[in-house]
Amino acid sequence: MIMANRDYDVVVVGELNADLILRGNVTPAFGQVEQIIDDATLAIGSSSAIFACGAARLDLRTAFIGKAGDDEFGRFMLRELQQRGIDTRGVVIDPNLPTGLSVILSRPSDRAILTHLGSIAALRFDEIDLALLSRARHLHLGSFYLLEALRPDVPRLFDEAQARGLTISIDTNYDPTERWADGLRAALQRVDVFLPNEAELLAITHEDSIEAGLDRLAEIPTVAVKLGARGAVARRGSQIVYANAIPVKVVDTTGAGDSFNAGFIYAYLAGQDLSQALRFACACGSLSTRAAGGATAQATVAEALAALQSV
Repeated sequence: MIMANRDYDVVVVGELNADLILRGNVTPAFGQVEQIIDDATLAIGSSSAIFACGAARLDLRTAFIGKAGDDEFGRFMLRELQQRGIDTRGVVIDPNLPTGLSVILSRPSDRAILTHLGSIAALRFDEIDLALLSRARHLHLGSFYLLEALRPDVPRLFDEAQARGLTISIDTNYDPTERWADGLRAALQRVDVFLPNEAELLAITHEDSIEAGLDRLAEIPTVAVKLGARGAVARRGSQIVYANAIPVKVVDTTGAGDSFNAGFIYAYLAGQDLSQALRFACACGSLSTRAAGGATAQATVAEALAALQSV
């Protein structure tokens, strides 16, 4: 997997949006009911961007391909990515569309999300700079179901990546329509690593247990499933391994799964075995919950290794 002549370790294709995170133990109520929350934070949003930030935090050379509007939220996202050393030359700016925005009501153990798609759904295959793929070792695609314009061409994108020698990972994230189809099978046939959470795994496979869901996806070389506070499980061939989450004081779970993904891909590209990769990913996911915002408290390699040694 080592390609010394490549400029990037990972190129990320996915959605861009800011997150407005509201923290407090309240339930929104209509009827003009005003309630007081504990905190409000404007943060890097979108599964794909949080993954990219996590990868960069782990010292993976990272580039991003997506679409944003010519507005304050778009400029905020580009600025935040660039400050973390992520190459954003693959981001398309569309002055006719607003940048996406998610409003998140976060509790320590759960969250509710309202998302305005804006430019998220508008990225097209013909807008992707394929030259960036030729400069990378690995392609990660996030939020498959939100990428409405790109979704029919995701298998074509993966074929282009494979032709250039890249390995491929995907995290579909949740399907807001709850149809869990629309071309996913063709995409999954081309990936090396699939990174769903438990609910997504069961919905996509139409199974009622993790074990049955993993069996249904046996043709995918590596599948790692996030189980929230219970850790994670992964399968590669006939090997199935489990790993626990790292105990931390949880402030905000936003983006924990994306930080897990970044940790797993770091370990995957480093050639770690499945058990090592899963434990490292769980450490990255757990440590990311220490502060509000998906990218605020992401772990370095040293921090993740230290956390693993402490348990």
